[in-house]
Amino acid sequence: MARILNLIRVQLRRDLASCRGVAGDASSVLGKRWKDTAETVIIGGGCVGVSMAYHLAKAGMKDVVLLEKTELTAGSTWHAAGLTTYYHPGINLKKIHYDSIKLYETLEAETGQAVGLHQPGSIRIASTPIRVDEMKYQMTRTHWHVTEQYLIGPEKIQELFPLLNMDKVLAGLYTPGDGHIDPYSLTMALAAGARMYGAQIYNNAPVTILKPTSDGKWDVQTSHGTIRANRIVNTAGFWAREVGKMIGFEHPTIPVHHQYVVTATIPEVKALKKELAVIRDLEASYYLRQERDGLLFGPYEKMEKMVLQDSWVRDGVPPGFGKELFESDLDRIMEHVEKAMEMVPVLKKADIINIVSGPITYTPDLLPMVGPHCGVRNYWTAIGFGYGIIHAGGIGKFLSEWIMNGEPPYDLIECDPNRYGKWTDVPFMCAKARESYGFNNVVGYPKEERFAGRPTCRTSGVYELLKDKGSMGFHAGWEQPHWFYKPGDDIGYKWIETEVAQGGYDVDITNVTEDIGVLGIAGPNSRKVLQKLTNEDMSEAGFKFLHCKSIQLAGKPVRAIRISYTGELGWELYIDQKDMAAVYLAMVEAGKDEGIDNFGTYAMASLRLEKGFRGWGAEMNCDTNPLEAGLDYFIKLNKPADFIGKAALQEIKAKGLKRKLSYIAVNTDDIDPEGNETVWYNGKVVGNTTSGAYSYSSQQSLAFAYLPLELSTLGQKVEVELLGKKYPANIIQEPLIHTEPTRTRLQKKAQSKA
Repeated sequence: MARILNLIRVQLRRDLASCRGVAGDASSVLGKRWKDTAETVIIGGGCVGVSMAYHLAKAGMKDVVLLEKTELTAGSTWHAAGLTTYYHPGINLKKIHYDSIKLYETLEAETGQAVGLHQPGSIRIASTPIRVDEMKYQMTRTHWHVTEQYLIGPEKIQELFPLLNMDKVLAGLYTPGDGHIDPYSLTMALAAGARMYGAQIYNNAPVTILKPTSDGKWDVQTSHGTIRANRIVNTAGFWAREVGKMIGFEHPTIPVHHQYVVTATIPEVKALKKELAVIRDLEASYYLRQERDGLLFGPYEKMEKMVLQDSWVRDGVPPGFGKELFESDLDRIMEHVEKAMEMVPVLKKADIINIVSGPITYTPDLLPMVGPHCGVRNYWTAIGFGYGIIHAGGIGKFLSEWIMNGEPPYDLIECDPNRYGKWTDVPFMCAKARESYGFNNVVGYPKEERFAGRPTCRTSGVYELLKDKGSMGFHAGWEQPHWFYKPGDDIGYKWIETEVAQGGYDVDITNVTEDIGVLGIAGPNSRKVLQKLTNEDMSEAGFKFLHCKSIQLAGKPVRAIRISYTGELGWELYIDQKDMAAVYLAMVEAGKDEGIDNFGTYAMASLRLEKGFRGWGAEMNCDTNPLEAGLDYFIKLNKPADFIGKAALQEIKAKGLKRKLSYIAVNTDDIDPEGNETVWYNGKVVGNTTSGAYSYSSQQSLAFAYLPLELSTLGQKVEVELLGKKYPANIIQEPLIHTEPTRTRLQKKAQSKA
């Protein structure tokens, strides 16, 4: 009922605002003085935008301005179901959820504004054995995080939600502290906090033009005047595409019609002595929670039934749309309603008092776009939130720390806005958004591929040659072979423009990602094969480890190839896309006598673990440093040059390390580590794996793991948790198999001694 009253209240406010009009000067219309300059201008007044304003102002930034085109909460915020959960299958997105809830718990006391937070906990219901395994997999990845999470049985589930039909319930993933919050009240509390710390919030102030200046600032034009801003942050929700188009970007966001149902009072609910836990019935794909003395139920429809508002992508959002809703369609969700009635029988007798159908924004992979955007300076995004309420608090904190400190507080590269590009066209975006929404609660498997919208225009010069020979993976739009079929197989941040600007370097930056492809050749005969193709000296003396040069293929009308040698993991050849097929076929022909064959990224992952090679995004990311990652060999702190990161590394070295990357062998049965599993010692969580695979050369499971310094010595025994079971592991000498340069050096050393 509170939510319905809020819907009526905000609509009345909108009507009154439209009656008043926006005539007159800025002060009379806005009720406050217009600012001509700002450190940061935030565009969009939903929960994410006001969270940004709150966090930046609280962190001490002066001149924070938020511009809202109509009134706060207009868009997706005001009609959201308001679920809050600590749970997330990702690694660092868990931190976003954690920071959000911890903020919401204290916001009312800080601002004096009620937020309507309820924390009865939540249960993800498993009604199939496969789903139980999935929950065990998620438990494996949670112990090294601060969030509480438990795998519970039917008895505990019924205690937390006594109205369930337990016939099909096998287990549940229980997260204490989960619940729901009133989105309208939350937004107003964040806005109150933002104003309390000095931020300015202007309603009825739509942005009309964004114009970059030569010194990296922005002129933000509105009907009330222009603000000169040091940076802008796009938090415009389903208006984000319109804001992006002002500066030439086509942000891949699209509104999805999401429906939820609110019931009248249900006697059995009213009679309860404590609030029901929120449940998520994963097989039937819906969430259900208590709403006063009734229930609120929201499904995720299947791909063939769900509705995209793709007209907004083609034609733009209707100018007057802000707090309107779509036409509801109960027939579209009846399959979910019937399954919910089976699971929660009291629903059969409940009267429906409201069906809400509103737009929520989806990106192709369902993850938001958070951070600085390449292509222009000082343009940041916090858009594409399918779950904006639970993300708002944590994202505001994350981005404000990044802006204030110059680097992110932790690695959130899966939300990098630059993971998309021109290849992300409208057909792809629609296909992936439909797939992501329809697959919301399906069982997720390690290494699973989803194929909607593929391939994109990003196919390499050898894609047509290889597409039917192996299983393709998807990486930043590219089709990349994960593994190749054999007979009988069952087939199936900075990080550059900012650095140039701040450093004053005379450098031109050109993105050649679409133009250049990469081929790899590896193995003990790779030098021999490559020597057949070029007159360049490919011997060990002529082409050493970690060296790079340009070569020309003998007798081939191919432009110069840039080639680098990375040891046992092979040679990387950087080639114009149009020449890739010719070079690939030439290598295959040259390597016939040596038994050349294809290999994919899964084989490469196993081989690089055997050699002790670190992986970017796994052993190396923004949450680690090169010293604890064991990369001392590549760091020359005694260099006279003041290279980027030198001072920070010197400080880290002086303070001493607290943890270290360790190389471990895991004694498993029929399961292998993937990465991000919990590591135990003497019954306590001591670290986490970063990547893992089965070593076919040594026939054992290998993994990298970050462990406390005192547990990182050779021979140290620990345990790695896999699917709810702890497997013995011990630290071994790396690498398991030496690289070619090392083997050659050891052979020469042995020969000299002989």
